[in-house]
Amino acid sequence: MGSFEGLLQGFQVAFSWEGILFVFIGVLLGTIIGMIPGLGPISAIAIMIPITYGMNPTIALVMMAGVYYGSMYGGSTSSILLNAPGVAGTVAAAFDGYPMAKQGKAGKALAISAICSFVGGTVSVVLLMLFAPMLASVAIYFGPPEYFALMLLGLTAIASLSDGSTLKALTSAVLGFIVVTIGIDSQTGTTRFTFGSVNLLDGIDFLIIALGVFAIAEVCFLILNRKESMSGFKNIGSLKLSKSDFKEMKGPMTRQSLLGFLLGILPGAGATISSFIAYISEKRLAKKPEEFGKGSIKGLAAPETANNAATSGAFVPLLSLGIPGSGTTAVMLGAFLVLGVQPGPLLMTENPTVFWGVIASMYIGNVFLLILNLPLIPYFVKILAVPRPLLISLVIVFSMVGVYAVSFSTFDLYLLVLFGILGYLMRIFAFPAAPFILAFILGGMMEQMLRQSLTISDGSFMIFLQSPLAVSLFALTLIALIFPEWRKRRANRKQDTNRTIGM
Repeated sequence: MGSFEGLLQGFQVAFSWEGILFVFIGVLLGTIIGMIPGLGPISAIAIMIPITYGMNPTIALVMMAGVYYGSMYGGSTSSILLNAPGVAGTVAAAFDGYPMAKQGKAGKALAISAICSFVGGTVSVVLLMLFAPMLASVAIYFGPPEYFALMLLGLTAIASLSDGSTLKALTSAVLGFIVVTIGIDSQTGTTRFTFGSVNLLDGIDFLIIALGVFAIAEVCFLILNRKESMSGFKNIGSLKLSKSDFKEMKGPMTRQSLLGFLLGILPGAGATISSFIAYISEKRLAKKPEEFGKGSIKGLAAPETANNAATSGAFVPLLSLGIPGSGTTAVMLGAFLVLGVQPGPLLMTENPTVFWGVIASMYIGNVFLLILNLPLIPYFVKILAVPRPLLISLVIVFSMVGVYAVSFSTFDLYLLVLFGILGYLMRIFAFPAAPFILAFILGGMMEQMLRQSLTISDGSFMIFLQSPLAVSLFALTLIALIFPEWRKRRANRKQDTNRTIGM
């Protein structure tokens, strides 16, 4: 069966009354779950597995997929309005989305988020339909050396995440590396930086870091800086986007749809890393990188496009190889097996209804999310009209409930407050939070891939030079390190030339 015939069969499933109903239920639940810090699509899908017993497997999986990519839409809303990321993949949306909300452009920020999410999701579904089997075979070639090179490429962007001191950005990143090593070493079984506390043996959850450094730190800032004007929060601004806004969005949407999809294919990369790399790459390409972090349209469009593109990309290894590409798709793999469906190379031929039904439902789901989210923006932004004392209280409550719901540990609440204070101090002393978060995300994976590579090669570092793909990624890393400095020197020479001509 060809791709076109299979897609037609998938649309027959997706456009049935059951398909439309459960796609809508999935994306609606995903949006709500994404807005509430702590729940996340993993918990929601895990809860749904026993509920879907007896259901048509295709319809059940269509609903779960809707929860997955729908949560990215919802997570962006809390990131933009409250600086409290609902899911890990929307952390980067807060970098420019929240400053836009503070400037009285919350309506525009949410509209940009919805449109870019729709474009990223739709483009990636088209790519998923056309290239899933081929791209799955390419993903197999990514072993530990290649992943290490990819993580190193991501970390070279740390300096570009700071508009101020590069030293402060690197210090912030080192702190992120230290925090991610807390807990039991998975390879040797030794404890690191636990100080004898059993509560730290499993390490620190990413949600604690994200909510502490962003949401609680912002609460601390608002409480301790009461004289700061809140007029921007009360003025939500227009939802309409001008031609110049669309012109700014066009480049990031085009580039990051492809990049997010490709990164989503790689097991372990996922929407979080995709959104960070998208943000970093757009900042490097921007003619005015100093605008990033201060309410840049490109700075919001890039991660919002990439994280939704990555969610579809994660289905490539899941459907074609039976390999989960993220934590959420790992739970979905369990759901497949429970429902009697074996994902892998034979899924397309033995059970095409499931394969193409899930893909076709994503087209409908992305349209539903756009229709659902755009009209609700005026109601979402009313959150900002809540009196500041009540708004601060709600952020604290949602953050604490979200963290407690993950592990039911009061110790995690203390950690949340601790990282909130740390985030506030970083803000006061101009240490950027983004390198800290990025190092925390990449550090653990980078250490694991380095160890696995050296184990395979019996301790020889030459393994990193034996892979053409790894060497190519190392070359890109070198270019990424040199290019900003070259561009800076070129700009300085140009300014010197202009001054000479002016004299």
